[in-house]
Amino acid sequence: MIIEHAAWNVADPAAVAAWYCEHLGFTIARKVDGAPQMHFLADSSGTRLIEIYCNPPNAVPDYAKMNPLLLHLALVSNDPPTDRVRLEAAGASYVEEVRLDDGTHLVMLRDPWGFPVQLCKRGTPLLPTR
Repeated sequence: MIIEHAAWNVADPAAVAAWYCEHLGFTIARKVDGAPQMHFLADSSGTRLIEIYCNPPNAVPDYAKMNPLLLHLALVSNDPPTDRVRLEAAGASYVEEVRLDDGTHLVMLRDPWGFPVQLCKRGTPLLPTR
């Protein structure tokens, strides 16, 4: 089996999708404008999807209060410090930075709605690059 997508409930899927497309390089693979406002977003490789939606509206977790190690979106970054500055200028907030002995560099941010986004530059990449 292969992963099709991972999904999470957000209060404003259209706004989140627009921000992810503009600032993270995602594209909208499919969306439903009416409730539950599903947005399937493809990463820049076009092979991995996330889904954001609002269903049910009263059950959107308070991601900003959650420890980012409980749930986060990890993205490959060739230059985490530069991406950090760029994303902070676009409304993301800094959480922490970690450097591992194997050369891995991780930067944890939160998107403007509080969802954790991790920038990963691995000492040894986990996935093939495209």
